[in-house]
Amino acid sequence: MQEEKIWSVSEVNSAVREVLEGGFMPFWLEGEIGTISLHRSGHVYLTLKDQKSQIRAAYFGGADVAKKMNLDVGAQIEAFGRLSVYEVRGEYQFLVKSVRVKGVGDLHRRFEEMKKKLAEEGLFEEERKKPIPLLPGKIGIVTSPDGAAIRDILQIISRRFPNMNIKIYPSPVQGKGAEKELAAGIKFFNEKCKVDVIIITRGGGSLEDLWPFNEEVLARQIAASEIPVISAVGHEIDFTICDFVSDLRVPTPSAAAELVVGRQEEFLGAIDEYRRRLIGSFEIYLERLKNRFQKAAQSHVFKEPLYMVREKQQKIDEISRRMESSITFFTERMKARASELKSRLKNLNPDAVLDRGYVIMTFSEDGKVVASPDVPEGTLLDAKFAKGVLQVKSLQKK
Repeated sequence: MQEEKIWSVSEVNSAVREVLEGGFMPFWLEGEIGTISLHRSGHVYLTLKDQKSQIRAAYFGGADVAKKMNLDVGAQIEAFGRLSVYEVRGEYQFLVKSVRVKGVGDLHRRFEEMKKKLAEEGLFEEERKKPIPLLPGKIGIVTSPDGAAIRDILQIISRRFPNMNIKIYPSPVQGKGAEKELAAGIKFFNEKCKVDVIIITRGGGSLEDLWPFNEEVLARQIAASEIPVISAVGHEIDFTICDFVSDLRVPTPSAAAELVVGRQEEFLGAIDEYRRRLIGSFEIYLERLKNRFQKAAQSHVFKEPLYMVREKQQKIDEISRRMESSITFFTERMKARASELKSRLKNLNPDAVLDRGYVIMTFSEDGKVVASPDVPEGTLLDAKFAKGVLQVKSLQKK
C-alpha cells in the first residue's frame, strides 16, 4: 500500500492560503470597525463585524489614510481587497487595498451620473465659458462667513489690492439644503447686486462635506449666470460638479484670490511701462516728422514755389504740341482717304459709264433693267443716255 502523507501544520496553512486566495477574486467588504490598531510600521490591523460575525483584516501601509479618514471603532466602512491566510496563526484574514466610508460608493456613482448628464447637455463645454476680467471693480463671494476660506481670500485681496470692493453672500457650505442657498447666492449677484466676477468657495473636506457642490440645482444656476463664476472648492485633489460647470476652476480659495486680482504694484508698474513705451513711440514718430519737414524744406517746392508750376506748364505745352501734331497728321490722312473714296465712287457711278457712250435699257412699263435680249417683239423700252431717254420698241431678235 502507498505510504500515507503526513502534513505539517505549516503545509496545511500554506495549502489553505493557496486554495483561499485562488478561490476568491478581490471584492468590496462592508462592516463596522470592531477593533483597530495603527502600528508604528505604518500598517493598520483591525476587525470588521456585522450583527452575527467578524473577520480580521490588515491594511498594509494604510496608517496615513486611516488617520486622514479618522477611522475609529464603530465606524462603518467599505474595504476593497482579497481573502488570505496568516499562516503563523492559521487564521484567515482580509487584506485591504483601499477603504472608504460606507455610502461613499453611492455618492461616487451619483457624482459620475450627474457629471455624465450635464456633460451631454453641453454645460461643461469650453465654448460657453466666459472670460474672467483682468481687474474686476466689484467681486461677489458666495461662502460661509465663518469659514477659513473667506478669511484667506480677504487677507490675500487686501494685501494685493487694498480697498477692493467685495460683496459677500453668506451661505452654508455643507449639509442638507446648502446647495439651494449657494444657488441663491449666484442668483442674487446676477439680479440684485451686480458684480464683475463671482467666487463660490469653501475649504477642503470629505466627499459628503463637499456634496452640495455636486447638486444639479447649483450646477444649473452657475451655468445660467451672466457673470463669470470662479469655483474654488476644497483642495487641489478635490473635484466637484461645480468645478466643471464654472467658467474657471482654481485648486484652492487662496488661488482664487490671487487670480482674481493682481498686485497693485504690478498694475502700477505695468502702467508705468506702457507710459514709457507710449512716450518713446511718440518721440520716435515726432523725430520722423521733423526729418520729413527738414527734407521737404530743402526741396524746390519750398525754395522756389513757382518751379513746380512752371514745370507742369512746360509739360502741358509739350502735350499740347503733340496733340496738335497728331490732329494735323490725322486730318491729312482722312483727307487723302476721302479723295481716294470719291474717285472710286465716281468710277463706279452708272452715269459716268453713260458718259462713255453706254446706254441702259429698261422696260417702259415697270422701269426694270433689260438684262437679256429675250424681249417679246413690240415691247416698249426706255433707252437711257447720258443726256436723256429715248423710247424704243423691240423688233425681231437676230
